[in-house]
Amino acid sequence: MNDFGGIPIPQFIDSMKQLQHLNLSWSNFSGTIPPQLGNLTNLRSLDLSHNSLSSKSLTCSIPLSIGQLSELQVLDLSYNSLEGLVSESHFIKLDKLKSLDLSFNPLLMLDFAPDWSPPFQLNYIYLGGCNLGSFPKWIQTQMNLSYLDLHGANISDEAPRWLWNMSSSLHYLYLSDNQISGTVLNLSSTSIKIIDLSYNQFSGHIPPFPVNASIILLSGNMFSGSISSICKTRQESLYYLDLSNNQLAGEVPICWEKMSNLETLNLANNSFSGEIPLSLGDLHYRRILQMQGNNLSGGLPKSLRLCRRLIFIDVKGNKLTGNIPTWIGQLNRMFFLNLHGNRFGGSIPPEICNLTNIQVLDLSINNLSGIIPDCFNNFTFLSSKDESINLSPPRYIFDRTLYVGLKNINLLPHIEHYGYSSLQWKGKEYEYWENLVLLKLIDFSSNRLSGNIPKSFSSMKGLISLNLSRNSLTGYIIPDIGNLEVLDSLDLSHNHLYGKIPTSLAEIHTLGVLDLSSNNLSGKIPTGTQLQSFNVSSYTKNNGLCGDPLPLCPEDSLRPSTTNPVENMNKKDGSNFSFMQEVGISMGFGFIFGFWGVIGSFILKKSWRIAFFKLFDATRDWFYVRGLLCLYPNGDKAEMQR
Repeated sequence: MNDFGGIPIPQFIDSMKQLQHLNLSWSNFSGTIPPQLGNLTNLRSLDLSHNSLSSKSLTCSIPLSIGQLSELQVLDLSYNSLEGLVSESHFIKLDKLKSLDLSFNPLLMLDFAPDWSPPFQLNYIYLGGCNLGSFPKWIQTQMNLSYLDLHGANISDEAPRWLWNMSSSLHYLYLSDNQISGTVLNLSSTSIKIIDLSYNQFSGHIPPFPVNASIILLSGNMFSGSISSICKTRQESLYYLDLSNNQLAGEVPICWEKMSNLETLNLANNSFSGEIPLSLGDLHYRRILQMQGNNLSGGLPKSLRLCRRLIFIDVKGNKLTGNIPTWIGQLNRMFFLNLHGNRFGGSIPPEICNLTNIQVLDLSINNLSGIIPDCFNNFTFLSSKDESINLSPPRYIFDRTLYVGLKNINLLPHIEHYGYSSLQWKGKEYEYWENLVLLKLIDFSSNRLSGNIPKSFSSMKGLISLNLSRNSLTGYIIPDIGNLEVLDSLDLSHNHLYGKIPTSLAEIHTLGVLDLSSNNLSGKIPTGTQLQSFNVSSYTKNNGLCGDPLPLCPEDSLRPSTTNPVENMNKKDGSNFSFMQEVGISMGFGFIFGFWGVIGSFILKKSWRIAFFKLFDATRDWFYVRGLLCLYPNGDKAEMQR
């Protein structure tokens, strides 16, 4: 791996005539593939993957000279921007080719004649992410094929029957993310170890599985009926089974002891009914159980307590009843527990606080009652702000790619991610993929819980979302709620909480969603940029609350105004005088007291009146004489008398 700064591959490379292996992958080359590569007649492997190679014209980006490399065994041009038509001429002399990888060149189209018989017999075919259109018929000529990857290749076609009857050498089959239709035939006699047919349009019944299969992914299709066929063979190598998002029905089989090494079972979003079978407890290696979105009834089987490796249980959206079992606390590796949308009753058992590694705990929309146990300081993972999960689970648990860096030894492909679980987040339903490991959430909403909010909630400093809404909680909001320093969503609405909003809540600067409505809260909303930024709806139906963004509190309206007088002139609150009104009133009172202070004195004191008018006459005479002197400065008496 190097970085050549986006320069073209040097054309003088053909001077190395004896070169047998050329690997320029991950080197940031651009431009076209030089035709001179066809002169390296001794070349056995050519890897130009993960660059920015493309075409400067409408012709194919892959030069025809590649087809002259008669000794070539491995050709890898994946993850570039190659385009144009690839035809038989590109492979005319490649009779020794064993591995072909053109994957993830979405503008590259393979145009072969329907009856084309390739000169090679491939072991590995990687065409994922190309633009195939139909199922390549020439593949049936490959008798030694071990690995076939056609996922995301824009195939809108029916799966050919010969596909299920290929040679016993086929071990890895990836057809996901296409529009392939048809039925899947009996696979029990094949040698397939990993099969991924997910997110297509396959229909019919689930076929018997290959005996030696380790991973089977059939999700996102239209398979229907029961899955009793899986009981016909013993799959001791199977550790990952995904049948989710289909139209499967009937009861869940009871033959799980035949899959003793199964780690992940996903039956989500089907129409299974009946109870969860006790035999699931025989899967002692199981880590993942997903059965959400079905019509399952009864309770959680007690046998699950034997699955001590369980870290993930999702039974959301069923009709499960009974109490949350106390033995759930024995599964101390659990980090994800979702019981949302069932009919569980009783109280939340204190033993649930033994799940020290829990990071997602969703008990919402059930019939739970009683108080919330005050033991959440035991949740050591939620008490940390560290974003990385401390369990280090295999990547496949959260990611349908199954890609763990093993592509170079031809085991696993690149496959796009798909939703792993859905959760309520900020009032909406979201699907979470591999980023589920970063989520830290507690949701007890829509139950009948009572009592106070436990003080130990304040210890969960890494919590991102807390929802206790639509219960019957009473008491105060815990004063130390500000300790939840990375909290992004807080919903305490529709309870009976009273008292003031703690000032520490204004210190959570990460808060993006807040709902305290429909409680009995009172007092002034703590000031700070965070709490004042929320809509009025976050605080409504709390008759005692006041302050921005709600109307002013009574004590604020009695205080002298400290704002701009011009702004106050625009206020229309009748209980407050503006600045100009106060000036006018003051002038009026000043005039009244000054005027009547003088006039009243003259009326009551006769001697003052006589003295005032004598002074007035003398002043008038003085002004008269001064005026005549100004008009007649020469002293003309006649004129002055006139």
